[in-house]
Amino acid sequence: MLDPEQEEKLLSRLKEAVVDYNEEELVAAIEEAFRHGLDVQKAIFEGLAPGIQEVSRLYEEQVYFIPELLLCAEVLYRGLAIFKEHMGKKDLGVRGTVIIGVVEGDIHDIGKNLVKMMLEGAGFEVIDLGRDVPLQRFLSEHRKVRPDIVCLSTMMTTTLAEMKKVVKVLQERNPRVKVMVGGAPLNEDMARRWGACGYAPNAHQALKKAVEIILSVKNAADASWCP
Repeated sequence: MLDPEQEEKLLSRLKEAVVDYNEEELVAAIEEAFRHGLDVQKAIFEGLAPGIQEVSRLYEEQVYFIPELLLCAEVLYRGLAIFKEHMGKKDLGVRGTVIIGVVEGDIHDIGKNLVKMMLEGAGFEVIDLGRDVPLQRFLSEHRKVRPDIVCLSTMMTTTLAEMKKVVKVLQERNPRVKVMVGGAPLNEDMARRWGACGYAPNAHQALKKAVEIILSVKNAADASWCP
């Protein structure tokens, strides 16, 4: 077992492997994580995820550019693929179907993929529409699947207007629709003004909010701040 100092160092190794797009170091750190019994979710959300967040900061500050961004994402996804095989499902006593996608104009899907992993790990059925998803695709899939929740993601300020439009049109078509939004340029106040049922700044909060929304519907009580 790891003591707190060893755990912190190992999480830092995972983070730095992503930032340095060092796949060899990533694999070595993951092997050590397994040897010492590091919690898989902690490795992902306190190791790999902070790494890609740091990469995003470096990209925004023009320290990294598209080639570095792609290399870092490749290392991240390698790590996620390995850890996913060892992620056990948690039975939260809640079942539901979720449609998830990145709105049109945005191809950044790392945050969306982390949320998808958390939801699937908790037993949700997740229909992933991918990235750069046009409004009509959200509408047609919602009409076909009738999910419990529609999750929208964006990492760009330039696509906030598109996300707002998707929320608005979905609600016009079905006033009972439950929409959850997330992404770096968003905040809870914006989501509330748009009429979304929930906002999540990260994958852990996305799972928590999804469970709250499902329970609020089943209990016929509005535990979320849906209008």
